[in-house]
Amino acid sequence: MADGGEAEASLWAAGGSEGDEELESEDSSEADEEKENQAEIQRLEEQLSINAFDYNCHLDLIKLLHQEGELVRLRRARQKMNELFPLTEELWLDWLKDEIRMASENSEREKIYELFERAVKDYICPEVWLEFAQYSIGGIGQEGGIEKVRSIFERALMAVGLHVTKGTAIWEAYREFENAILDTLQPPAGEVLSPEKQQVLSVQLEKIHTLFRRQLGIPLMDMETTFAEYEEWSDEPVPEAVVKNYRKALQQMEKYKPYEEALLTAEAPKLAEYQAYIDFETKVGDPARIQLIYERALAENCLVPDLWARYTQYLDRQLKVKDLVLSAHERAVRNCPWTVKLWNQYLLALERHHTEHARVSETFEKALNAGFIQATDYVEIWQAYLDYLRRRVDFTEDSSKELEELRSAFAQAIEYLKQEVEERFSESGDPSCSIMQTWARIEARLCHNMQKARELWDSIMTKGNAKYANMWLEYYNLERAHGDTLHCRKALHRAVQCTSDYPEHVCEVLLTLERIEGTLEDWDAAVQKTESRLARVNEQRLKAAEKEAAGTEQRKQTRAEKRAAKKAKKPKTGDKRKADTEGDWDQQEEVKQPTKRHKSGGGSSGGGDVAVDKEEEEEEVEAMETEAGLFGRNASAKAEPKAQEGGPSRWKELPRVVHDSEKDSVTVFVSNLSYSLAEPGPTLKAIFGACGEVAEVRPIFSNKGSFRGYGYVEFKEEKAALEALKMDRQDVNGRLMFVSPCVDKTKQPGFKVFKYSTALEKHKLFIAGLPFSYTKEELEELCKAHGTVKEVRLVTNRAGRSKGMAYVEFENEAQASQAVLKMDGLAINDYVIKVAISNPPARKQPEAAERASQPPRQSYGARGKGRTQLAMVPRALQRQSNPPAKAENGTAQTPAAAPVEPKKMSNADFARLLLNK
Repeated sequence: MADGGEAEASLWAAGGSEGDEELESEDSSEADEEKENQAEIQRLEEQLSINAFDYNCHLDLIKLLHQEGELVRLRRARQKMNELFPLTEELWLDWLKDEIRMASENSEREKIYELFERAVKDYICPEVWLEFAQYSIGGIGQEGGIEKVRSIFERALMAVGLHVTKGTAIWEAYREFENAILDTLQPPAGEVLSPEKQQVLSVQLEKIHTLFRRQLGIPLMDMETTFAEYEEWSDEPVPEAVVKNYRKALQQMEKYKPYEEALLTAEAPKLAEYQAYIDFETKVGDPARIQLIYERALAENCLVPDLWARYTQYLDRQLKVKDLVLSAHERAVRNCPWTVKLWNQYLLALERHHTEHARVSETFEKALNAGFIQATDYVEIWQAYLDYLRRRVDFTEDSSKELEELRSAFAQAIEYLKQEVEERFSESGDPSCSIMQTWARIEARLCHNMQKARELWDSIMTKGNAKYANMWLEYYNLERAHGDTLHCRKALHRAVQCTSDYPEHVCEVLLTLERIEGTLEDWDAAVQKTESRLARVNEQRLKAAEKEAAGTEQRKQTRAEKRAAKKAKKPKTGDKRKADTEGDWDQQEEVKQPTKRHKSGGGSSGGGDVAVDKEEEEEEVEAMETEAGLFGRNASAKAEPKAQEGGPSRWKELPRVVHDSEKDSVTVFVSNLSYSLAEPGPTLKAIFGACGEVAEVRPIFSNKGSFRGYGYVEFKEEKAALEALKMDRQDVNGRLMFVSPCVDKTKQPGFKVFKYSTALEKHKLFIAGLPFSYTKEELEELCKAHGTVKEVRLVTNRAGRSKGMAYVEFENEAQASQAVLKMDGLAINDYVIKVAISNPPARKQPEAAERASQPPRQSYGARGKGRTQLAMVPRALQRQSNPPAKAENGTAQTPAAAPVEPKKMSNADFARLLLNK
C-alpha cells in the first residue's frame, strides 16, 4: 500500500509538472504574440507617418490596438483616421460603444454627444441614429432631457424616416419613448386627475396619435402591421383622412417594392440597382427621397467618384441649400481624395455660397496634398483655384490686395509644377504652359500691362514651344489685340525663323500683316525673309525624304539578302529523296525533299508524291484560319488529300470533321494546346466533363495525322458550354488552353474574343519589369500590403511563360493609387518594376476592316503587271455577260448595280466556244 501511495504521489507530481509546463508554454506563446503585435503596431504607425492617406493601414492599426486593449492609442488612431476619411457605420458603432463603456461620469456625456454628432454627418446610417436616440434616453433625468430626446428623434426621422426598409425602426422607437412617458402620466386606479394633469395627458395622447398618422402616410415596409397596431391602440376609430393617406402610401409602396427587392437579392456593390432606383426617384421628383436614395447608394459605394459627382451636381442645381451642399462636397473629397473633379466642384460650391476666403484657400491646400495620380490633375486644380482668385479681383483699381494675391498665386503655381509635380511624374503636366498663357492674357487684357505679358510669353517660348506655329500665332493675336504693330512684326519675324511644324502658315500671316500695314521696305524684308526660310525648309524636307527613301531601300535590301541566305540553305529541288526500305515511316519523313508535281500525275516513282511545299502551305493556311477566327471550319475539305495515280498513298486515312453551325450555342472552340498531347479526344472530354455532359469532342488533325493543337467540344446543354468558357487560360500540360465561343468570323466579323478591357481602369494597375520567374502568388502577396487584391493576371506567351508583365485589380481606386505611389520603382530580385494605372493603347483594327472602305484594286497575279496588258481572250468572250436592259420605249437604261462578273470557264469550255464560232 505504501508503494502504491508513493507511486500515486509521483504520478500527481508528474501531472502537476506537466500542467505547469503547459501553462508556461501558453504564457510564452501569448508573450510572443504580444511582441509581434506591438512590432506590427509600430510599423503601421511609421507607415502612416509617411503616407497618412493609406486607408487600409488605418484599419489594420485600429484592429490591432482594439485587440491589444490600448484604449488611449485606439482613440487617437480613430481620431486621426476620421480627420482624413469618413468612417463606415461599423467603425462608428464600435467607436461609440467603446466610448460609452469608458464613460464613467455624466460630465463625459457631452463628449459622447459630440462624437454622435460627428458620426451622423459622415453617412446616412439608421443604426447610428437609433443608437444616438437610445443613448440620449439615458440622460432623460437631466434638465431638458425629454425635449432633447424628442429633438434627436425628430432629426432621425428627417434623416432616415423615409428609408423604406429601415425607417420603421426609428418610428417604433420614437413611439415607444412617448408611450413610456404616457405610462408615467396615467393616474392610479380610482384616482381622478386634476384639470391640469388631464390637459397634459391629452397632449401626450395627441403626440402618439400624430406619430402614428405621420408614419402611416409614408411608404414603408410592413405598413399593415403598423396600421393594425394603431387600430388596437386607439380608443376611437381611425379617421377617414388617415385611412386615405395609408391606402395611398400602400399604392406607392407597390412601386418601390421591385427596387427594394432588387437591392436585397443583388450582390455588392449593387451600383446598377441603385442607379435604377435613383432614376426612378428622379422621375417622381421628391427632393427628400432623391437625397435619401443617393445617400443609401453612397453608403455602400462610397469610393465611386462618379456617384459622388452626380449627387453633388444634383444638390448644386436643385436643392441649393448651403449646409447640405457643402457637407456633401466635403464628404465627397474625403471619400475620393484622388479625384480632381470632385475638388474642382467643391471649390466652385464654396465660391457659389460665398464662403469666406480662408476656407477656400484651406480647401485648396488640402487638394494639393490629396495625392493625385496624374500630373495634369495638379494643373487642373491650380487652374480652378486661379480662376477663383481672378474673380475676386476688382480690375477697375490699379492695384489691390486681391490682385497681388492673384499674381503671387500664378508664380506659386508655376514653381509648384516645376518643382513638386515634375519631380514626382517626370513632367510638369503643362507642356503648353496654359497657366502662363492665362496669366499673360490677364495682364494684357485686364491689367493693361503688356510688358509683363511679353515677359511671360518669352518664358513660354523658351520652354520648348518656339517650334510650334500655334503658340506664335497666340502671341501675335495677343499683341494684335492689346499691343502695337511693331511688336506684332517682331513676333512674326521670330516665328518665321523658329517655327518648324507649319512655317508656311506663319509666313502667310507675316505677308498679310505687311500687305495691310507695312511700308515697301517692310514688305521687301518680309518677302526676303519668308522666301529664304521656305527655301531652307524645302531643302530640309528633301533631305529628310531622301534619307527615308535610303532607309527604306536599305531595309528592302536587307530583307532580300536574308531571303537569299535562307534560300541558299535549302537543298536543291532536283535532288531526290533516298528512301531506306528498312527504315520506319518517321525516318523517311525526316529526310524527304520537296519535289514538283507533274501535270500528268504519271507513274514514275516521284510523280505520285504530293509536293511537301504544298502540304506545308496548306498547314500554314489552316493555322492562319484558326487565328483569324474560322476555327478549322474548312479542315474537313483539307483532311482528305488527293491520291495520285501510279504511286501508293502515303497519307493516313482520317475521318472527316464536319461541323454543324446550328450547334454553335452548345459548342466551344479550344486552342493553344500542345501538339504532343496524347489522345486529345479523351483528354479534352475528361477536362470538360466537370462543366456538363459532353456530347462529342472533335480534335483537328493535319494531313500527316498529327494533332493541330485545337478542336471543338460539343455539349448536351448550352449551360454547360457557358460554364466551359470559364476554363479559358487554364494550364494544360504546361500551356495555357484558350476556350472561346464557337463563332464563324466570316459571318460575324465584328466578334471579339479578347475579354479584357482596353479602356482606362483606375482600380487596376499595369506592372512591367517583373522577374520572369516571379509567380502570381508572390505578386499577390506583394500587393496585399497596399489594399484588397481582387485579381492578379500575369501576361504570358502562348507557351504559358511569363513576359515580366502583369495586371493587378484592387477593390477601389484609392487602393490602386496608393499602390502606384508605393510600388513604382520598387526593386525585386535586381529588377526595377514600373507601376502605372491600367490604360492600354487602342487595339489596331484588322487589315481586312481597313481595306473594306477602300476601292478594290486590280489583281495582276504573282508576276505583277504585264508590259503590254494585251487581253489574250477571244473577242467572242469580250461581250458583256449581261446585255444592257432596254426600256419599253427602246432606250437603254443605265444599270444601277455593277455588272456581274462572267462565269469562269475551263479549257474545254473555251474550245467548244471557239469551234461553235
